[in-house]
This record gives sequence, structure tokens and C-alpha cells, in this order.
Amino acid sequence: MATVLFLSSSRRVAAQALARSTSTMAEKSVAIALQDVISRMKRASEGAGRTQPVRLVAVSKTKPVEALQEAYDAGQRVFGENYVQEMLDKAPALPSDIQWHFIGHLQSNKVKAIVENVPNLAMVETVDSTKLADKLNRAVDLAGRTEPLAVMVQVNTSGEESKFGLEPGECVALAKHIVQSCPKLRLAGLMTIGMPDYSSRPENFQCLADCRAKVAAELGLVPEHLELSMGMSGDFEQAIEMGSTNIRVGSTIFGAREYPARPKSPPAAGQA
Repeated sequence: MATVLFLSSSRRVAAQALARSTSTMAEKSVAIALQDVISRMKRASEGAGRTQPVRLVAVSKTKPVEALQEAYDAGQRVFGENYVQEMLDKAPALPSDIQWHFIGHLQSNKVKAIVENVPNLAMVETVDSTKLADKLNRAVDLAGRTEPLAVMVQVNTSGEESKFGLEPGECVALAKHIVQSCPKLRLAGLMTIGMPDYSSRPENFQCLADCRAKVAAELGLVPEHLELSMGMSGDFEQAIEMGSTNIRVGSTIFGAREYPARPKSPPAAGQA
């Protein structure tokens, strides 16, 4: 009986500690959380012997403009969005020197809207077809942008059916198409998304690095001249250690995502 009581007490203590930790995270300001991430990035870079800075994309999915403004005021200038409509809503309400990265699945019918209405769109990280590349190329041309739009080839390195992105063996052909047939686009590098728990296995990161080496060899480029966008809240330190030049961090900076509650279905006839 004493052992059971001890275990129960230990669990209560652990639960209370977890609750206090969660509360502390909830109370932590965006600015403080941002600085924590930057400090962790610096330690990971130093530990890996990296000398070139790693870009931090602050992913503000579902978060209000006020939270982004707090991060901006703390020095952050690169922000990412998963949905076109969110970027269209937020971009006009925030400073024009922000560099916006689109990091979600981009539908062809949304290309014109995002290119025309977000003049400070700096990069689309999720190009996964020649059709999408061609649409972006035409939209940039029609919008009269003076500089090519930076894009990344998205690769599905985990083989999950739920993930968008090309098979690793298809990335060279798309990269060549962008370079040779899309003069209004600039091939910036390659991108991959982590596992469902937002953490990637080392082999996923290595797969993207291998894809970059193949693309660079085919195009006659130095591999390091192509970026690797990999690493999110759960694995960005490991990604940096494995060569990532661009990490995408959301919940660790802004807190858990907040989705609107779905309206309840009305009760069926005859039910209370």
C-alpha cells in the first residue's frame, strides 16, 4: 500500500510540475521565446562548427498580427505562412520590410493573388511541380517584379503519402526546369517537412542533403550555394547540425496554434 501511495504521489508531483512548466511557457512573451530560439540556434551552430548564419523563419500560422508585431519589434524580419489567405490578411497590416516566406502547399489558382498582393514575398519554399513553377514564373512576370522570386524545390524525404513534395529522384528534373525555363524565378535550394510529430529522422535530413548534391552536380553549382530548408520547432537544432541554412519555427516562438472551434452539429430529430 505504501508503494502505491508513493507512486501516486510521485505522479501528482510530476503532473503539477508539468502544469507549472506549461503555464510558464504560456506566459512567456513572444520576444523572450524568440530570443530563446536564437540562442539555441547559436549554440547548435557553434557546436557543429558552422560559421555562416542560419536564417530563422518565424511561422505565425493562426496567430494574430499583434504577435507578429511583437516578434518584429524584437528584431525578427523573416516570417512564414502556410495559407495564402493568412498571408494576404497579415502582410498589409505589418511593416513592408518583412520578408515573407510561403511554406505551405500552394495551389495553382492562388499563385496570382499571392504574387500580386504581397510585394514583399521573398520566397516560396514549396514548389513541387513544373506546373506550379510555370504559374509562378508567369505571375512574377505579369506583376512586373524587377527581381526574380526565390523558390525552393520541396522534396518528400520521409515517403509519407500525407506529405506534399517530389520523390527524391524527381528533384533534379524540376530544379533544371526552374533554372532553364523560368527566368523570373531563382532556384534558392531544397526544402523538406518533418515527420508527423514535427521531428525528422536524421536520414530525412541526409536525404535532402544528398538531393542537393545531385542537383548541384547536374547544374554545375557548388552545393553550398543551394540552401537546405529543414528543421522546425521539434528538431531545428539537429537540422542545423546536419547543414540546414533555413529553419521554420512556429509554436516554440508563438505558442500552440489556435484553431477556431468547429460549430457543433444540431441534434438529430428526436434527440435532446
